[in-house]
Amino acid sequence: MNINNYTCSDKGLVFPVINEYTWHVGVRATFYLVFMLWCFLGIAIVSDMFMCGIERITSKTRHITVPSATEKDSVEVIEVKVWNDTVANLSLLAFGTSAPEILLSVIEICGKGFKAGDLGPGTIVGSAAFNLLVITAVCIFAIPNGEVRRIKNIQVYGVTSFSSMFAYIWMLIILIVSSPGVIEIWEASVTLCLFPVLIVVAFAMDKGCLSCRKNKTSTEVEIGLALAEFRNASQRRGTADIIDIARECAQNSDLSLDDAAQIAAARIVQNQPHTAAWYRVNATRNITGGTKLIPTIQKDIHDMYDNPRMDEEGERSSSDILSPEDANKAVVEFAASSCAVLENEGYVRLGIRRTGNMDILVNVWVETIDGSAEADSDYKPIKQKITFQPKEKVKDLYVEIIDDDIWEPDEFFFVKLILDPNEKNDNVILGKTSINQVTIINDDEPGKFEFSKPSYVVKESADTAQLFVNRVNGADGEVGVTWETKDMTAVSGKEYRGGSEVLIFKHGETSKTVNIPMYGIQPGQHEPNFEVTLTDPTAGAEIGKIPRCIVTIITDEEFNAMVTRLAIQTQRNLESLSIESGSWREQFHNAMNVNGGNAKGTTAIDYIMHFTTFFWKVLFACIPPPSIGGGWLTFFLSLAMIGILTAIISDVASIFGCLVGLSDTITAITFVALGTSMPDTFASKQAALMEKVADSSIGNVNGSNSVNVFLGLGLPWFIASVFWATKGEVFEVPRGSLVFSVIIYTCCSVVAVILLMIRRRFKMFGQAELGGPLVTKVITALIFFSMWIFYIIISALYAQKIITVNI
Repeated sequence: MNINNYTCSDKGLVFPVINEYTWHVGVRATFYLVFMLWCFLGIAIVSDMFMCGIERITSKTRHITVPSATEKDSVEVIEVKVWNDTVANLSLLAFGTSAPEILLSVIEICGKGFKAGDLGPGTIVGSAAFNLLVITAVCIFAIPNGEVRRIKNIQVYGVTSFSSMFAYIWMLIILIVSSPGVIEIWEASVTLCLFPVLIVVAFAMDKGCLSCRKNKTSTEVEIGLALAEFRNASQRRGTADIIDIARECAQNSDLSLDDAAQIAAARIVQNQPHTAAWYRVNATRNITGGTKLIPTIQKDIHDMYDNPRMDEEGERSSSDILSPEDANKAVVEFAASSCAVLENEGYVRLGIRRTGNMDILVNVWVETIDGSAEADSDYKPIKQKITFQPKEKVKDLYVEIIDDDIWEPDEFFFVKLILDPNEKNDNVILGKTSINQVTIINDDEPGKFEFSKPSYVVKESADTAQLFVNRVNGADGEVGVTWETKDMTAVSGKEYRGGSEVLIFKHGETSKTVNIPMYGIQPGQHEPNFEVTLTDPTAGAEIGKIPRCIVTIITDEEFNAMVTRLAIQTQRNLESLSIESGSWREQFHNAMNVNGGNAKGTTAIDYIMHFTTFFWKVLFACIPPPSIGGGWLTFFLSLAMIGILTAIISDVASIFGCLVGLSDTITAITFVALGTSMPDTFASKQAALMEKVADSSIGNVNGSNSVNVFLGLGLPWFIASVFWATKGEVFEVPRGSLVFSVIIYTCCSVVAVILLMIRRRFKMFGQAELGGPLVTKVITALIFFSMWIFYIIISALYAQKIITVNI
């Protein structure tokens, strides 16, 4: 008996590191499964660092001088990107997402004495199947019903789709046709050289060199100008977001400045386009409890911002703005500050509401006061007691209107709420609407239209200007009147949104509101104004005494100060959301604290995953941050760490598969492929939801799959074929499971690409690759997912020799 020779003890290069002779097989299998999953988390975290380095490298810009487009005989300096986006996506970014699979294949061959293995190639094919079929299915289904996402750069997508299918067809050619079971040096060299060929062709297609369409090529200057305009537009959108949220903050006393800044940062981040690296890093951090790139808004703050408490009339109730000492008191007020009634209706109904403390009995008195209408001549006066029982919210009060046959202009009177001075009212106060003006309308004429006053003053902090159009001297029948804006010193589209619209007054209606959206005061303007006029009354109605009004927008110093403070706090929040760390100190701080030290919005899962991955976070925080060395130090050291972890996973996966009775092929296309592709799944789903196009979600899948073959197989095959050629021998690659798996995947990939083309073509699918109507969206997603299940089952049955096919 040899205690150093036991079940699966010879499967790994490094593992097992201790003697496991006495361990139960089930315990060993569980240990290696958990350890493998933990290592996958480690790879995800170091890939986060790797992607940060790539993002720093590919975002590098330079300045060039060009003739000015606005001033003659002058020049301007513009900023242009050093890396072309297509080249960056297919080289460094694709390598970044595929690095674990590529290194696994290289390490496996080198570790096995330059002999072919099943784990590396199986992981590459399995990962490709998962990326194309499962990630695409998730992205199709994730789009909200009715929305769609289309591939924008369809020419580059066509190149990468063709190269992805050709890559696996090329594998079949060299494994079955060209030199069956043997990889020759020229075959490995061609496979490796197809990687730069893909980049060159995609770059040429992106530049329009291979397109039949004319004028598709963009010069470096045009790209630089477009980049500058995009940045300016993004800055303008960000400023507009901050101003809008500042208005909400000013109107909602429950929303603090910090909460508003958090909402502003989240909105700005969500509205900006992002790279594939950004989505990959954000997905990893969401999984591992790291510093999130999109701030989490607590539900109560989100609800407070989106749904401020409103009363029946669409205004905030008085109980929402009580002082702290009145917070536990009952508030009684009218539901509206005014109302109108036709003379022939007989009664007017007034709503009285109680808010605040609902647990006590409340008594108030109500009485009428003459205006132009006189008691006993135009209405019946009242003075009575109103009692609210506990939990009772609303009471109705009816005042009788006296109808006569004499024509007279519209008249009004008041109804007032009062507290009885003889009763104890410590727990009751009157709200801001304690007086209601009742207008009695002569009902024998269609009426006249006029503004309530000739001028309105609106603070720039207001999001809308509310103008009131009254119908006086009659309310008979349904009539309409047109309002229209006219620029004065204020310009439509800059300070306000102008337009024209017909207001329809139904029979008996006496007042309507014109809401004009406001954009604030532009730089250099002083109290801009514009005019609104009433024209074209219908059905016999006329224009009254105030046919036009002037709206003046004034500066709100308090609001401007709030915007400044909000912008500063928002900028700090955005800086904390940067994809990369500026220093080692910041890097270690983020690594040692859940969500980078931001406890707001942190969930229990975040804490669990943070402590689970704490070792990896602190270990990889030792890698130099991307700010050092332009990202290249981060790139190479992260790559080295990925290689070390990949070597460990190679051992652990082989031992685990052996312990549970699975071949390396099955372990590769299931556990290992899922472990390396899971961050990409979350990243692609988030990109599909946040972006307006599908390029960042599924557009990079085919490029990544191509790179997997050209580098992940081409590089180790080239190394091994050269090694054996120096010994006068050939590099053998058994056809078996690998060839069968490639055949099944290639068939599925052809069907998948055809399905995406059909979705883009026909309206029943929304004419887009992602989203569309619910039924077709679900059916398509199920087809993609079913093809992946079919691929796994058939490949596994063949690998276990349950089914046999002669190849």
